[in-house]
Amino acid sequence: MSGFEWLPPDISATFFVILVLTSFCTSALTGAFGLGGGMLMLVVLSMGLPMATVLPLHGIVQLGSNISRSLIQRRYIERSLFLWFALGSMLGVLTGGAVVFSIPDALLKMLLAVFIMWTVFGRKHRLSTFSRRWLVGGGFLTGLASMFVGATGPLVAAVLSAGKLQKHALVATQAASMVAQHGLKVLLFGGLGFAYGAWAFLLVLMIGAGYVGVYAGSQLLERLPERYFEIGFKTIMAVACMQLLWSALRDAGLFVF
Repeated sequence: MSGFEWLPPDISATFFVILVLTSFCTSALTGAFGLGGGMLMLVVLSMGLPMATVLPLHGIVQLGSNISRSLIQRRYIERSLFLWFALGSMLGVLTGGAVVFSIPDALLKMLLAVFIMWTVFGRKHRLSTFSRRWLVGGGFLTGLASMFVGATGPLVAAVLSAGKLQKHALVATQAASMVAQHGLKVLLFGGLGFAYGAWAFLLVLMIGAGYVGVYAGSQLLERLPERYFEIGFKTIMAVACMQLLWSALRDAGLFVF
């Protein structure tokens, strides 16, 4: 009997190993910079699985990774900011389905890319009474987007970066915010009938590898000067914007590759 017969039929032994290793690497990246890993994980999952399976699996793996980040970096979480953002996220996720399908994907991706560029590279907002509306609104927007764009880490980071948070607070608060979003998504997909049990062992290994990756990335974060963190953060955000714009142009039929 093959040791991999208990795996779902769509998963080969090679792809199984790739997914576990990818979970470690992407979690390390996210642990250090607060984003980037979710997008990469989504790409790798999409290489070997149908999208109907990719989004639920991505949600639960990222939930595990972000829970790990939240626990390891919990002392840096800005709890008041997180609570307002989580409120907006809940409203966005719950109302997302009806709105998302009425908006062309290409247009929405372009708007999201512009939103990221404006919040990250534009004028920063001060954390005042305005910030509550900003956080609830940002939580709603990113929660809405999470229902069709699996990796919304750059959007969440863009909203939080407007508050001029230091590197530890930004990464930790973003992790807690992603726990709220991915947790709601996992519950929603489960309610819609996705059978997580069939993927349980693979998910346990991926989440375990993700915890080790988060720990490694957090150690890098401790040693990374604030200036270099900001450069790395903005570089990843710029790449995310370019990816969104390229995807939008492709969806609009302007690119064939």
